[in-house]
Amino acid sequence: MSTRRLKIFNGRIISPYRIIPNGTVVVSGETITAVVDGDLDVPGADEIDAGGNYISPGFIDIHVHGGGGHDFMDCDENAFLKIAETHARHGTTAMVPTTLSCEKDELITTLEIYKKADKNNFSGAQFIGMHIEGPYFAMNQRGAQDPRYIRDPDPDEYKEIIERFDVIKRWSAAPELNGALEFARYLKSNNILPALAHTDATYEEVVKGFECGYILATHLYSAMSTITRRNAYRYAGVIEAVFLIDEMDVEIIADGRHVPAPLLQLALKIKGPSRIALITDAMRGAGMPEGEFTLGNKNSGLKAIVEDGVAKLPDRSSFAGSVATTDRLVRNMINLANVSVTDAVKMMSYTPARIMNVADKKGSLAVGNDADIVIFDEDVNILSTIIMGKDVYGSANKIMHKPKLSPI
Repeated sequence: MSTRRLKIFNGRIISPYRIIPNGTVVVSGETITAVVDGDLDVPGADEIDAGGNYISPGFIDIHVHGGGGHDFMDCDENAFLKIAETHARHGTTAMVPTTLSCEKDELITTLEIYKKADKNNFSGAQFIGMHIEGPYFAMNQRGAQDPRYIRDPDPDEYKEIIERFDVIKRWSAAPELNGALEFARYLKSNNILPALAHTDATYEEVVKGFECGYILATHLYSAMSTITRRNAYRYAGVIEAVFLIDEMDVEIIADGRHVPAPLLQLALKIKGPSRIALITDAMRGAGMPEGEFTLGNKNSGLKAIVEDGVAKLPDRSSFAGSVATTDRLVRNMINLANVSVTDAVKMMSYTPARIMNVADKKGSLAVGNDADIVIFDEDVNILSTIIMGKDVYGSANKIMHKPKLSPI
């Protein structure tokens, strides 16, 4: 463990509720040891002069598939590491690698590789557990999930996987499927977060699912039912249920493509920043020039086209994940949803940390927390990314970084 001391000063410190206008953050090794107003003398510490820019908790992405030309489904340890490095350059300090609907053997291989990559991830966003997205989905709401693999929950299958791998922290499924309520109860009994996703449920089915543990809505508005009519009568769907259940947390892909500004503003008005986690849902095209890519495994996944700042299926019938990075999400929430920088950062740090049950160590600049810190300017351009006290990204031309001599 590093014993390095670090002082970050002359910046606007973002807390979940306010901004400290001219503050100092002190780090010892991997831990934050002081957060104060003004300039604190720290003999022997390395120094970063934030230059009046924002000092923020690191961004936490709890739903991400890839980036930098790689996908977590590539069955390649190097892919995991390169994705983590790509997103760290954009302010992500912790992430939950996410799968796609696939066969059991492929999922098992991906989980095995996660365990190896986690031990060798020294220069990218920290892994804080796996998110299994699928294959227990509604076919009618599959979006860009491969229809070859979509099926009802299989107790023999999911119990074997969960017994073998303790790295699974959340699993997304459609709560209306046969066996989906029993599935959620089993997840909860193993301290895994059930999330509803790719679902055609009615309001009543969502309520039953919530009671069994589906307390998070995966990518709100995307691949979920809304108001329908049957025999002239209207019925509420998933979106309405999510809004009506106050305790339901939601994810939003705030890339400016999946969810337009009015719907971002509506979600904020109803749920508020304490119930919204911003996610990239990024595929391998994140951080890459636009063009043709593969969604999922590079050899067997679905073809996708990245254009207009988003990934699409080749027939343009559905989005195929985003190419967003976390800095873009924060910027969009400020510019499109008209929220404060404090609330935008809260949705990208503290709220996702709470949802993933790591808020005791991550998600805010508090004494005793992990030293996951981002410095960015007025336009949310990332100047420096620090993960567990280690500089993983930064520009000497934008911030001053120099050692301070110990007194004689």
